[in-house]
Amino acid sequence: MPDMLVHDLLIIGGGINGVGIARDAAGRGLKVLLVEQDDLASHTSSASTKLIHGGLRYLEYYEFRLVRESLMERERLMAIAPHIIHPLEFVLPHRGGGRPAWMVRLGLFLYDHLGGREKLPGSAGVRLKGSLRGAGLQGDVAKGFTYSDCRVDDARLTVLNAMDAAERGTDIRTRTRLTAARRDGDVWIASLEDRVTGAQSEARARHIVNVAGPWVGKLIGAIEGARAEQPPRLVKGSHIVVPRMFAGEHAFILQNPDKRIVFAIPYERDFTLVGTTDIAVDGDPESATITEDEIAYLCESVNRWFERPITPADVVWHYWGVRPLYDDGSDSASAVTRDYVMKLGTEEGPQILSIFGGKLTTYRKLAEHALEKIAPFVTMTRGPWTDSTALPGGDMPGADFAAFLASVRQRWPFLPQATAERMARSYGTRMERVIGDAVSFADLGEDYGGGLTEREIAYLVWHEFARTADDILWRRSKLGLHVPPDTADRLTARLARETANV
Repeated sequence: MPDMLVHDLLIIGGGINGVGIARDAAGRGLKVLLVEQDDLASHTSSASTKLIHGGLRYLEYYEFRLVRESLMERERLMAIAPHIIHPLEFVLPHRGGGRPAWMVRLGLFLYDHLGGREKLPGSAGVRLKGSLRGAGLQGDVAKGFTYSDCRVDDARLTVLNAMDAAERGTDIRTRTRLTAARRDGDVWIASLEDRVTGAQSEARARHIVNVAGPWVGKLIGAIEGARAEQPPRLVKGSHIVVPRMFAGEHAFILQNPDKRIVFAIPYERDFTLVGTTDIAVDGDPESATITEDEIAYLCESVNRWFERPITPADVVWHYWGVRPLYDDGSDSASAVTRDYVMKLGTEEGPQILSIFGGKLTTYRKLAEHALEKIAPFVTMTRGPWTDSTALPGGDMPGADFAAFLASVRQRWPFLPQATAERMARSYGTRMERVIGDAVSFADLGEDYGGGLTEREIAYLVWHEFARTADDILWRRSKLGLHVPPDTADRLTARLARETANV
């Protein structure tokens, strides 16, 4: 018998923007169904440079509104997710041939003042030669600049929003694809496919929000009666991970002769993350992959600045994502706006809202703007609320992560230090739900490597929508970089038992 429940919103896409809208809408009293064809954050939202930042380079393209909003959001997100968002100092080394020093100083001055900075230190000129900040750089790099932004686990930010949305009543169905939608009076009838079992079902919703990322244009074509829109400009960004390149916990922002910038960021304790590229994508975004030329480009970008060169053979992991940018007519992929654009898609009756562009840092504000667009067509019980409400695990006193981590070590002294820090950064105050009544590490069950235990696996399945080894090793965590080679197979066997009753 078909499900006769009528949702206020059917959200297509389980990336950061989709789950952000779902969280906000559920908190305003709307009945929400979210479907995602794969895992949460399985595409673009887990393929970022792992930063919450204003976008210093966007100033060159006069994106002042976007930079200001991003900087303001940086402050808010630090407060609501202090376990997964942490300050990070950036060093911008300077030598002749790049942007002149006066231009860099002007850009940093604007960056310091556009967004009402409160929590992070301002920019400064620094001497690099002979200092820790300059360790590892080539000998002719004597000076530079510093400024601050934040690092984040992008996939976990996505999952935490989904968890909060679910706890507020959202029906979240991963590995579920919308195949078609048609209007029936004042509602949409959506045809859904379970990609695991192949089962077909229908769902009813008053309005559809299309945040399918690189597939946003394709989804418009699957919805009967939706107004055609210009396809998004698809731009691929690729990253590489190599063994740790330099000492210190600061990151580098490096200028290239092509006027692009590349980041080199301390990553997962033992590694350095290098990215990103900007490559136009034609055709199906699912067929996009990192190329040998991109890997070579990223290696060459850091080799212009560091004494010890890296080669493609040093790459221990790589990833890529396709950004669905709004086509503003820019000549190059790097110049296309990263701002978001929203389009209502029907003249009358049930609405479809399609969203192009956006960046990780502005997801919360994008959700507010999306609900402003939908507001004339639905009844909400409250106004905006997400700017001051902690994400799951972020409700620590004073948003003080250092104090929280100290309490973790005191409360669960049996946890290995690396595991305690990883879990604190992943789960925040919800660590207690993961560890439960355990009084020894053995109480947590079998260790699958990197401190990943049976009890943590069960938590990820039952509370964080994890279903596969990749979900756990590469999205709920980055333990894939740390565990033994047989962990994925062992984990797959374990998940077959754990998910049988979900």
